[in-house]
This record gives sequence, C-alpha cells and structure tokens, in this order.
Amino acid sequence: MEIKKSACPYDCPDCCGLLVYTEDDKVVQVKGDPSHSYTRGTLCPKMAHYERTVHAPERLTTPLKRIGPKGSGRFAPISWEAAIAAIADQWKTIIRQYGAEAILPYSYAGTMGTIQYSAGHSFFYQLGATSLDRTICAPAKARGYRDVMGGTLPTAPQEAGNSDLILLWSISMLATDIHFRHDVDLARQNGAQVWCIDTYETPTARYADHFTSIKPGTDGALALGIMHILNRDDHIDKTFIQQYVMGWEELRDTVLPRYTPANVAAITEVPADKIEALAKAFGRARAPFIRLGSGQSRYGNGAMTSRLITCLPAIVGAYAHVGGGLLTSASGSHAFDKNIIRRPEKEKAGVRHINMIKLGQVLTDETLAPPIKSLYVYSSNPACTAPEQALVAQGLSRDDLFTVVHERFMTDTARYADIILPATTSLEHDDIYYSYGHYTVQRGNAAILPIGQSKSNWQVFSLLAKAMNIDDEFFQQSETNLIEKFIASTDTAWPLPVDKAKLASGETVDLPLPENYKLDFKTPSGKIEIKNSAIEPALPDYRPPHYANDTETFLLINSPDPRILDSSFNERPELTRGHIMELMMHPDDANRLGLCEGDIVAASNTQGRAQFTLTLSTRTQPGRVVSEGVWWNTLTTTGNTNQLTHARTTDKDAGSTFYDVKVNITKLTGQI
Repeated sequence: MEIKKSACPYDCPDCCGLLVYTEDDKVVQVKGDPSHSYTRGTLCPKMAHYERTVHAPERLTTPLKRIGPKGSGRFAPISWEAAIAAIADQWKTIIRQYGAEAILPYSYAGTMGTIQYSAGHSFFYQLGATSLDRTICAPAKARGYRDVMGGTLPTAPQEAGNSDLILLWSISMLATDIHFRHDVDLARQNGAQVWCIDTYETPTARYADHFTSIKPGTDGALALGIMHILNRDDHIDKTFIQQYVMGWEELRDTVLPRYTPANVAAITEVPADKIEALAKAFGRARAPFIRLGSGQSRYGNGAMTSRLITCLPAIVGAYAHVGGGLLTSASGSHAFDKNIIRRPEKEKAGVRHINMIKLGQVLTDETLAPPIKSLYVYSSNPACTAPEQALVAQGLSRDDLFTVVHERFMTDTARYADIILPATTSLEHDDIYYSYGHYTVQRGNAAILPIGQSKSNWQVFSLLAKAMNIDDEFFQQSETNLIEKFIASTDTAWPLPVDKAKLASGETVDLPLPENYKLDFKTPSGKIEIKNSAIEPALPDYRPPHYANDTETFLLINSPDPRILDSSFNERPELTRGHIMELMMHPDDANRLGLCEGDIVAASNTQGRAQFTLTLSTRTQPGRVVSEGVWWNTLTTTGNTNQLTHARTTDKDAGSTFYDVKVNITKLTGQI
C-alpha cells in the first residue's frame, strides 16, 4: 500500500489536506493529513470515504450520446474521437449561422483546483463565446468587505484560538467549516465565549454558548444596533478609531441614532435584551473574532449587510489585539497568478456577458439575439443548483439547444445532454489548490490512473481547441507545466517568499503573513473606511431584503445539510438515504394550519412548487420554515428547493439571493 498526499477539491473553505492510501491503482482509504495546519488530521463525513465517490459504480466511464428524449437519461456509448468531432461540427455550424456568442459555457466550483476550475476560460475567450459571469456563490459578501477594508488580508482563522469572544455569524460551522472548530475549541478551553447568530437553531447554534435567532435578511440592522449600544455604553476604542478608521463619527451621528435596541428588535425579531447582551459581550471582549459566513449575503441587501458587519471589529479596535479580527473569506487565492490560465486578455472586445444566475431566463428568452444554441456545462449542475429550476428545465429541454456536459455522474443536468463526456475526480488529475478559509496551499498530483476513459477539464479543452482549429501552443501544455508556472508566480503574487520547493514536492505550505498584516489596511486612505466616498452610499445603512415586497406567508430558510455539499455527494446512497426534502416548521404554525408531523406539504410561490415531508420543531421560529440540502431532482418527487428560488440579484456585484424567499404552505392529499 502506498500513501500519497493530495487536497480536497470541493467548494468548501477548509480545502483539507488528504492522505490517500492506494493499492493496485485503486484508492482504498482517505484520511486527513495531521501535518496540515488547518485540517489537523480530521475529515468531514463526506471526504472520510472519498474512495466511495472515486470508485462509485455509477461513475461515467465513456463518452455518451443521447438516444432518448432530453431529460430521459437514455444514452449510448461513443468514442472520444466521435464525441469531440460531433461537438466541433455542431459548434462550427452554430458559429456560421449565429456567431460564436450563441455558445454559452456554464461552470462553477465543482472543483476548486486552480487549473481545472479555470481550464475553459481561455478557450471560450478565443472562441468568442458568450462570457459567463460566475456570481452564484457570495460575491456580495466579498464586495461588502472590500468596500470597508479594500484589499486588506482577512484575519487568519488560527487567530481565533487566542480570542476571548468568537462570533459565528451566519455560518453553519459544523456543516460547512468544521475544521474551524479546532480553533474555537482552543479558545473556549482558554475561557472564550462562543456566540452564534443565525436564522434557526443549527447544530452550530447548539454548540455555541449563546445563540441569537434573527429574522432572515436583517443582519445589517442588528450590526447597526450593536454599534448603537457600543457607542452609547462607551465600548469603542477611540484611540484605534482616531489612528485607523475613517467615517465613524459621521456614521455615529447620522445613522446610528435610528437603530435603538427597540427599533432593531422590531426589524430583526431579536428581543431588545438579547441585543443588549450581545453588544455588551462584544464590547467588553479583549479580542473579539467574527467568523462571517455567506448566508447573510444571499439576500437582496447582501453587500450592504456584509459591509455593516465588517465595520464592527473596527470600532472596538479588534485588529490591534492577538486573537481579534474578522474572517470573511481568506485571500489564499492571491498566492497564484490565476491569469496564467484564465488569460483575460484573450476575451474579445464587446463580447456579451450573461449572469449565470439568469440561466433559466436566458435559455427561454425568444427575443435574445443571438439565441443560446449550445450550452457547455462542466464542474456544475445547474438543473439542480440554479435558481428558477422549472425555467432552467424548460430551457434545457429545448430540442434546438445542443448541450454538452462534462461530468462524473448522471446528474440532473447530464440527463438533458446531447453529449456527455466522462470527467476525472481530483485523485485522477494534477492540480494546485488554495483555500478561501485559511492560508495553506498545496499541490495535488494524480494518485491513480483515470477511471475508464475519464479526462480532466484541461485535457478536454486541449482536445476541443485542436478540433476548433485554435492554433495556440498554450493548449499543448500539460497540467504539470501549468503547476510549475503557478508555483513560480508566487514570487510576484504573494507579498512574502513562499517555500516553492516544498510546494512543488506536494507538501502543505502555510503562506507567510506579513508582520502586523491586520493593521496594514489596503485601502486608498490606508485606513478602515466606514465612510467610502468612492461608492454609493458613502455611509452604510440598513436596507430591507427583496422579500419585503413579496406576499407569501412563510420565510423559507435554505440551509446546508452536512451530508452533502451543494449538489456534490448526492451520488453516495449511504449519505442521501432518508431525511431529505423535509420541511421544518414551528409547532405553533402547524397547529394554526391544522398540520401534523409527517404530513406531505407543498411549498409554493410565484416561482413554483416543491413537495416536502413536514417535521415540527422549536429549532425554527414562527413564520419561518427550514429546508436543508440541495438534493438531486432524481431523489425528489417534484424537484428541490430551487423550484422556489428567485433569480433576483444582490444590491451589488449581482450575486445570488437563494435565501431571499417566501412561500405558502398547503397540505397535500396526494402528490403534486
């Protein structure tokens, strides 16, 4: 048996270091790497048996051509040569008739590898295809942080181990960031209090010492209420503000007076005494640390909410103390020059851009010129994960839409494909990884040969470039060549020298952080900019979410399920059996509606309807219902929660608003 090192490729902030045990070119076991400074030897339940994904009997192992109706899942094997030729022939015909903008790539973070994530960018730029704006995750959170902190490096997660108050804000840590618990536990052993703010009682909320249940989408008002109390009770750091902060006085004098505890309680449904207790604990802490999740940013006011929360550590001087600060998303991605593979200079001037959130609308828009005549999907599963699911399915069902899906499994999207190309897992190709939750990077070499005829994203785009007569030596490089260039790019991409030899060897490498990096504010003024005159509005203030104008009865909370990650791991029956498509409701609401535990109910709104099994719990508040997990439609009766989500975007940077949803609930006598 041989042990090889790799990294978890999934869209998770932890990007764990892996020990991969192989025998006879087969993965027999996967463990967490104890030498990894963030993983520390542990894995989540999903990756603890990653070999079950790699060697799943349902793996796609040969190219396939559709032989049945779209969506039926009926395909016949073909060769790679025939598949690439068929794609090239279709695309050349489409380009002649409609132009290259009639082709749309669609991808996201099915793999977070630096190569495989961006493998198609340069290809589609040179083809002249419509450009995809990849905004489906949390650009509003990044924008809110950037509007206050500019390019300042977010606080490293390990700092939290020295904090005396950790605030887990809108993050389901035990589902989506479990390795941060190592640092939280360390702080707790040293006497720190752990507070959690979320829209319902998650396992993380139960783990915390104090839990604050907040009305969805009102987190910005709570941040203002906390600031109001901190100012009122003189729990601000005047010296730090004078030296490092711009705009506090104007916010204090013109905005905060409106956000009294009583007013904030009316907006957030957090009792005034709980707001007082939270603010006082935060203000009295020596080094408070906020771990800010993405949930609060997936509302129409997401960028503003993130901006307001980002102001909190500034006014108490948290950055001046070991253990204090704010972690939104770490900047480990800055270690590599991603333009080496993305090559933005190759994008044709004036090419059309389409927001990936609007996929359903775009595919069904008969007035779009040119129309989308071909869709190429890789590292994504939009039939499952995109909003406005019914509209997406309608678009994917078009007989005149030539769809190619590069995938490992017969996903909901793959079932609509004309051509399916089998994809490698991360243990079958080479790549290099960074994290958005910490500052450790790692190279990952293939641990086994590809399963069947599977190929990586990079290998496929190299084949397609040749078939489309793109004469560019760039596509003749190997993944190893690209990795070497990424490692070399750390000399200019990262502010301090990186151990390139260690990185090249496959060992985990902690990016060195500049001394006093928490006080090196990368803004135009060199200070934290609570007031930012370069944007509108210059001073932050609360704005209501989209649903404030909706008429349905219940707020729908879409929450992660720890067994899966977005739509990944749905292929594993031991993870997906039981307890899916359940809807959690408060018993008072159920009594009012005459509903009982186990009833089959429909949640509906202007977007569609989805069927759930009702569970009753005081973990959620009256007026709010909860659904956990993004389940493959083939595992559901009528589709998942994206039957109910909107393609409305955030206030800035056009991010998704998956959580900004209201629904009506009705009991079903039969299935819908």
